[in-house]
Amino acid sequence: MNPLLLDVPLQLETDRLILRAPLQTGDGKIVNQAIRESFFELKAWLPFAQELPTVEETEINLRNAHINFLKRESFRFLIFDKESNDFIGTTSIQGGIDWDIPKCEIGYWINTKFSGNGYMTEAVEKLANFGLNNIKFRRIEIRCESTNLKSRAIPEKLGFVLEGTLRNDDLSADGSRLTDTCFYSIIK
Repeated sequence: MNPLLLDVPLQLETDRLILRAPLQTGDGKIVNQAIRESFFELKAWLPFAQELPTVEETEINLRNAHINFLKRESFRFLIFDKESNDFIGTTSIQGGIDWDIPKCEIGYWINTKFSGNGYMTEAVEKLANFGLNNIKFRRIEIRCESTNLKSRAIPEKLGFVLEGTLRNDDLSADGSRLTDTCFYSIIK
């Protein structure tokens, strides 16, 4: 099947959260604010967060994410609290989708002020279940730096299997040193 023919909703829901595609004008402003509020923590782990982006750069990034969503190259969702409508973070089925297997990788980041409440675990669980049961992925991977214990806790709580640690696999977010990557997966 051609992935362009897949019916992928622009919104998913959990008990507490709404996950929606970044398609509304102005999403860049709220996402940019969350990046600014969480910059210190994001900078430690994510290459995109080495410098603060402008609101315009964030808006462009989100519009490109929406284009990639429509092209079925990746599926980024913005995460909002159902009650307050606060923006919490993002989770995505991201680059490296292999439609022949089919398999994908899930990535995520959270606004620091919302961490510790189980929101990201809830969002990633929803996205993984959607990927396995609706898109019919046979394998979903999560990769994270071995020392990023908060990020590692998510796949571990959700029953992903730690397949191994790839030593000297990547550069740190700032590019200054080699890091080890923990490699988790869940299969169907």
